[in-house]
Amino acid sequence: MTKCIYAISGPTASGKTALGVELALRVGGEVINCDSVQIYQGIQIATAKPSEEEKRGVPHHLIDYVDPNVNYSAGEWARDAAERIVEIESRGRVPILVGGTGFYLRSLRQPLFDGPRTDAELRMRLHAIGERHGAEHLHKMLRRVDADAAAKIPERDHVRSMRGLEVFFQTGKRLSAEQPNRADPPEFASRIKLFVLNPPRDVLYEKINARTEAHFAAGLVDEVKQLLADGVRDNTNALGAHAYRRVCEYLRGERDLDSAIEKSKQDVRNYAKRQLTWFRKEPDAIWLDGFGGDDSVKKLLFANIDAAT
Repeated sequence: MTKCIYAISGPTASGKTALGVELALRVGGEVINCDSVQIYQGIQIATAKPSEEEKRGVPHHLIDYVDPNVNYSAGEWARDAAERIVEIESRGRVPILVGGTGFYLRSLRQPLFDGPRTDAELRMRLHAIGERHGAEHLHKMLRRVDADAAAKIPERDHVRSMRGLEVFFQTGKRLSAEQPNRADPPEFASRIKLFVLNPPRDVLYEKINARTEAHFAAGLVDEVKQLLADGVRDNTNALGAHAYRRVCEYLRGERDLDSAIEKSKQDVRNYAKRQLTWFRKEPDAIWLDGFGGDDSVKKLLFANIDAAT
């Protein structure tokens, strides 16, 4: 029988971590982090990294292992995740990918072309343009230099628009021309069974708001101050994450603390919406209506897994 690899995804604050651990305990699995912020060392409070208690003895991989001054790419994560999958299966265990970074998961199943490493200064400039003029403006910029790539990217998908612009400005080549030069999918790609949490939107947003306030109350500003004092640059991917970016703006005097908190809430709510939109485009996703801790969600997940085995 074909061995399955499981992926638990969904929007931020939906309970992916706890559900992934439950699944690992049931099937003899180990968790591979699929979150683009949890990879960074020292970026703690607003990342929802699982504690040792929350891990419940389940081995976790690719968490807290990248220097925050390194702009680690989706392609690099896919390479590292593939190595962990092979290693975990060699020990007779089950790999379980857990996290909400859909681009990471897609890059694992559909390898990217070997593009240039992120230029932090260029990315910050593009971020600033997007903040000032909106995601649609970035998309319009991409359309001018690479119409074929822009045609495949939604106007509000600022991440993919920025990547297309980065490739062009760093290499002089069009992303649309380079993308066909990608490797074949790994052997295990077809064995990944994707489950996506889909909690009620209003309850999810309430949880996001409360969690954001809790992060600030837990000392997020002091954490960022310490990171900056330790030499972490505020133009890195690590400190470009939602609440961290707004704290950096607060520390630079660009907004007050209340504004930083409220803008962080809005950022994370918008991100959750984009995550759900992304996973709706994954044709093989199995949707689980509710939060990861809901008994009905666990029952449906385990029923799907039992039926497959």
